[in-house]
Amino acid sequence: MEQGEKRKKKRKRMTGKMQATLWVVFCLFLVGILVIMIRVVLVGSNTSYAKASLSQKTGTDTVLQYKRGDILDRNGTVLAKSEKVYHLILDSRLILNNEESIEPTIRALCNVYGYGEAELRALLEERKDSAYYRLRKYMTYEEKIQFEEYEKNLPKEADGSENKDKGKILGVTFEEEYLRTYPFGTLASHVLGFAKADGDGTYGIEQQYNSELSGINGRVYDYYDADLNVQQETVPAQDGQIIVSTIDANLQRIVQKHTEAFLDEIGAKNVGVIMMEVNTGEVLAMQSNYSYDLNNPRSLSEWYSEEEIAAMDNDTYLEALYKVWRNFCISDSYEPGSTFKPFTIAAALEETIIDTSETFLCNGGEQVANYFISCHNKWGHGMINAAQSIMHSCNDVLMEVAKREGREVFAGYQRRFLFGQLTGVDLPGEVPGILMEEAQLNETELATASFGMSFNTTMIQLGSAFSSMVNGGIYYEPHVVKEIRNADGVVIEKIEPKVVCSTVSEETSEFLRDAFYLTVQEGTATAAKLEGYLIGGKTGTAQKLPRSEGKYLVSFIGCAPADNPQVMIYVVVDEADDEELQSRASIASALAADILEESLPYLKIYPDGAIKYPSFVIDEEDVEMQIGEIGDTGVVYDPDMNESNMQAIPDDME
Repeated sequence: MEQGEKRKKKRKRMTGKMQATLWVVFCLFLVGILVIMIRVVLVGSNTSYAKASLSQKTGTDTVLQYKRGDILDRNGTVLAKSEKVYHLILDSRLILNNEESIEPTIRALCNVYGYGEAELRALLEERKDSAYYRLRKYMTYEEKIQFEEYEKNLPKEADGSENKDKGKILGVTFEEEYLRTYPFGTLASHVLGFAKADGDGTYGIEQQYNSELSGINGRVYDYYDADLNVQQETVPAQDGQIIVSTIDANLQRIVQKHTEAFLDEIGAKNVGVIMMEVNTGEVLAMQSNYSYDLNNPRSLSEWYSEEEIAAMDNDTYLEALYKVWRNFCISDSYEPGSTFKPFTIAAALEETIIDTSETFLCNGGEQVANYFISCHNKWGHGMINAAQSIMHSCNDVLMEVAKREGREVFAGYQRRFLFGQLTGVDLPGEVPGILMEEAQLNETELATASFGMSFNTTMIQLGSAFSSMVNGGIYYEPHVVKEIRNADGVVIEKIEPKVVCSTVSEETSEFLRDAFYLTVQEGTATAAKLEGYLIGGKTGTAQKLPRSEGKYLVSFIGCAPADNPQVMIYVVVDEADDEELQSRASIASALAADILEESLPYLKIYPDGAIKYPSFVIDEEDVEMQIGEIGDTGVVYDPDMNESNMQAIPDDME
């Protein structure tokens, strides 16, 4: 028993402290083994590690600029393009740090580009710490090649030995860039817009289709591969897409020529012209005042003297530029005047409120609430029908028709023809115009709105709505782009005519076409008549606010041929400089005639005699004319008028 107890006493038990110490020692042993293994691996792969590290480090990184896409007219004529140009870059630091290169480099630049030796020496010294200086900008490819050929083909020395300058020319490189150019300068400037120095488009197609015209820059990388050799990788640039517009360069040139001739001869605050295909909504030509030079869009020298420009502060200068760049055809709204009258008649015909044979009495005006609102013919037109109310532009009949329609029908058809709304034309800067709320169309407001007062429209709105009125009632969304092609010229998107809505029936459309033809033949738009051609149209004279100032906007909207319209033309003259002519719509009609006379043969629309008068026309010899009260064009009057002020009104005044 005693021996057993002694053996038990000799056995020592492992305490918790001892166990912890053992665990620490074991862990340290494992860590030591791992460190040794890692060091062995690193030593064995040190070269591979270095190579892998170097292969991730790039050397030079050169940007390859994309080419902005061209803009073409509908026939493929280039209206905007990007041409590659070169900048001569001088690395002064490199040249001066290699003494043997100074003389050869200076000599080469003098021989090729005619620089003065003293001039270059001074420049190098002035920019001795510079590695990048544009010595010459926007050089052609031929000019660039001149230097490269000189360097490559240096003449041998007199003794036949290699030229001593060979291989010593340093610090001269050529940087590539694309320069946006417009071959026709001012042609379609308000439709095209222009590209800024950073490549982004401003105004027109350049802005609207900027994402399509823009590409993606490429790059050239220098890097070390796994064997420490310098390699180069090129990521090519993706060029922008090509935009094919609906514009016809020849028609645009015709429109521009006659518009600017009008401005030179008569002058006006604003002049706008739109030509459009009535069966597609494609804009063939669009002109707003004088065009500006797309190759130098920030120049005001055409409109202001040097002294005037010098006197401008920055805000005034920018305001003047925005006025030049602004597209009146889509960005300005105005009261349309009598060009709106056919829409009032169309609504009444569609709702069977009137019919084509019904007659109305025009006695010179209407008493509306507390006002007498006169017709432009203060003597009255007598008994006339709906077609003749358009032909003679009779305010009296239009007020009667609108009264029958009521505010709900009238306002509904304004909306149906998309007045007061954006048309969706693919150009930036379109405004929706201004419509009076239906609830505000009280008796007086409804009467004046019937003949184009009390609300504002835009040229693109009225032109698109008129086109639907004469093409059978189909409203096409107006657009200026026909298709989009990739950089290789393959069509990737075709812009098909987009039908927005139906506006009138074919019967109403046919009636209006006949009425428009009569308006040009014998009505208020005779100044738009062309011998042998079937021209239809409607004039408009709108007295601007405030009425007391006596300022006018006159217009003509028409189509050809009148019996089967293919093309629409809309001309607006806002405040002609000649005050005697300012209220005469004949100046707009005559401008339209000048444009059509040259344009129609180009469009293969030829003289076709005359068409037979429609059956709804009344023989005016049988009409008993009645004298009404007096008034002025489109102005609301007090009922107490003095008949001694009666005077004859020109036929083209509305």
